[in-house]
Amino acid sequence: MSVNLTNPLLCQGEFLDFTAIKPADITPALDKLIEEAQAVVTRVTDEKTPATWTDVVEPLETSLGRMSRVWGAVGHLMGVMDTPELRNAFNENLPRVTQFYIALSQNEALFEKYKAIAASDAFSALDAIRQRVINHEIRDFKLSGADLPADKKAQMKALGEEAAQLSQAFSEHLLDATNAFTVDVTDARELSGIPEDVLTMYSEQAKAAGIDGWRITLQIPNYLPAMQYATNRALREKLYRAYVTRASEFGESKLDNTPVIRRILDIRRQESLLLDKKNFAEVSLATKMADSPKQVIDFLKDLGSKARPKALEDYEELKAFAKDVLKLDELKPWDTAFASEALRIQKYAYSEQEVRKYFTLPTVFDGLFHLVENLFDIKIVKDTASVWHEDVQFWRIETLDGKKIANFYTDLYARSTKRGGAWMDNDSTYKVFDDGSVRTPIAYLVCNFSRPVDGKPSMLSHDDVITLFHEFGHGLHHMLSRVPVAQLSGINGVEWDAVEMPSQFMENWCWNYDTVSKLTHHVDTGDVLPEELFDKMLAAKNFQSGMFCVRQLEFALFEMLIHADDAVSHAEDFEAVLDAVRKEVAVVPTVEYNRFAQSFSHIFAGGYAAGYYSYKWAEVLSADAFAAFEEEGLTNKATGKRWVDEVISRGGSRDAMENFKAFRGREPSIDALLRHSGIA
Repeated sequence: MSVNLTNPLLCQGEFLDFTAIKPADITPALDKLIEEAQAVVTRVTDEKTPATWTDVVEPLETSLGRMSRVWGAVGHLMGVMDTPELRNAFNENLPRVTQFYIALSQNEALFEKYKAIAASDAFSALDAIRQRVINHEIRDFKLSGADLPADKKAQMKALGEEAAQLSQAFSEHLLDATNAFTVDVTDARELSGIPEDVLTMYSEQAKAAGIDGWRITLQIPNYLPAMQYATNRALREKLYRAYVTRASEFGESKLDNTPVIRRILDIRRQESLLLDKKNFAEVSLATKMADSPKQVIDFLKDLGSKARPKALEDYEELKAFAKDVLKLDELKPWDTAFASEALRIQKYAYSEQEVRKYFTLPTVFDGLFHLVENLFDIKIVKDTASVWHEDVQFWRIETLDGKKIANFYTDLYARSTKRGGAWMDNDSTYKVFDDGSVRTPIAYLVCNFSRPVDGKPSMLSHDDVITLFHEFGHGLHHMLSRVPVAQLSGINGVEWDAVEMPSQFMENWCWNYDTVSKLTHHVDTGDVLPEELFDKMLAAKNFQSGMFCVRQLEFALFEMLIHADDAVSHAEDFEAVLDAVRKEVAVVPTVEYNRFAQSFSHIFAGGYAAGYYSYKWAEVLSADAFAAFEEEGLTNKATGKRWVDEVISRGGSRDAMENFKAFRGREPSIDALLRHSGIA
């Protein structure tokens, strides 16, 4: 096979050359890498190859790490620079990459090698981290069906390949449906109440489309301000209906995610039965902290019982305000954000728009860096590398004496080629090689903030700031790892329901004035956020916290129940399950045409299937962890060092509960979460 050795995906230096990567590079790069990886698999599974870490595990990790980096970069570009050419190349290669990994996970000869390593005398000589890698691999082989009969193994393989394609289709449908809808306005009166900087953004979007007036899209920086501030109720209803029916039967049939969801649920049930599990939730929880679906459901319902009285109180207050002050005959779903913002302004005498003017993005970044530098004894400096878009910036983390620890990219503004939401992903993972050399980690930090307009920097809501801190927490977890083995370094091998703990931990700093004051620089005056205004924000911190909590519980219970039923796949009645959960948990009524599930990417296009509860589970851990800083001093370097030493740097090298107990000195308590949320 002839291979172009100038292919930027194959010529991997420390950093990928993103400016050189083209869709046409993907297939030949994967041709080469899959061939190389298969050759390594053949070599390490040969009966003459000794069953040792050095002869089996290490060469396999090296080869698979190279391939994973390339496919990860392609997936990353799909998330941030989706084009027809890239999408075609990605979808052409998705089946064979999926087939390769499924075949690998079911490779009986490789499974036998790992079992032989575990049974050998040499196993006891391995350190605890390497023993853990072996044990995890054996567990994962079993979960992939490696010890199934040939016919069932073939079924698992076919189901896995189809599931990967369906998840990608779900994501594409949602992005395309989001981009397909716009509202064009020519009369300024229809946009009454919407802040000036948002109107400027709408105007620039209209100009870019070659039309007069203003254009509103369904991307969150467009959608949310309209829902919060537009006095035009008909406009809010129009946007709301479009948003909650995305990728459903109410739009283009080719973008309808309903049949995709049904087939995904059916596949997950078939997979669980092949593995002799009662339901898919049991499969999912095999690699998580939680012991059983019942434990998760009991946890969610217990939290719901504590939060629902506060949620009902929140909603009754909102309804009364909407009727008495806003003169709304009935509080509709498209009124909720508008009425909530108006009520917050009345109760606490400030608006989100007023706050946004203080949180200019460059200053927020400086303040975030200042915090983590002081707390964890690191430095963050600007660096240079090839990037995929002009918005992207590149950074380096160093020790105080200048030794490089990690690098990361930031891509922060919304655009039509980028999927919604915010996330951290990794390009490369910390590893120590046999000769003592070190591979430093590299991360991607992606958000969807509003772009700078009219010559002014991007302005963030306080929620945006919290999102940034959250994702940077994931980044620190990945980048400050000290685990020498890549399989358990960073976020690798961390139980899924604990992986949110470091990210949610970082959110707490957004409620400390000394920290927040260093994040602010008024867009017009340059002033820092006045403490008086921060006190109002703090007083409003738990404004509608009950409503927010039960909303998250609604999502978590719904998706756990559709995955935890022993008898039913729920492929046909998933919407009925959601309706039943809403009746039990929710306090805000919805409308018949709401199709939330069709845009629930976390569980149908992400890794949170039977795992969305992780956000609340980890919130208990993170709130209790932050309470240690409250008790010992928010800027206590010893506490910061202990957090890094016992949690952040440990990756998946030991159980997350052991990490927590080593940091906190005891098991977690729900009390801090209830206190922080204003529920107790």
